[in-house]
Amino acid sequence: MGKYVNNNLLKGEKVEYETKLHWKVFVTLSGVLTLFIYPLILRSTSEFVITNMRVILKTGWISRKTFEMNLNKIETVNVDQSVWGRLFGFGTITIVGTGGSRDEAQNIRKPLEFRKKFQEISA
Repeated sequence: MGKYVNNNLLKGEKVEYETKLHWKVFVTLSGVLTLFIYPLILRSTSEFVITNMRVILKTGWISRKTFEMNLNKIETVNVDQSVWGRLFGFGTITIVGTGGSRDEAQNIRKPLEFRKKFQEISA
């Protein structure tokens, strides 16, 4: 479990599912130009977690971006996968909240499993 999520769990809250960025982030121009240091930092500082109370998406190390929403405030979790994404097991998840708020996380490992776990927990 990631450090951010571990430090910010509420009383009685437990992690139900956690995923990381897919290895695809290493096969980019920024990965090659930085000798794979940038994708390594990006992958190790990103956390995508479903707890029994909320969904937490956290990216960044120096500049941090977090998105946290209670499970009962989420309308849907959408998954977008290209042909390559389906073949290699990565995609984009978009979380849409009841007030129209939304956040997107790209290059997530096993996005369909993320959505399935969300549906199991929130049912």
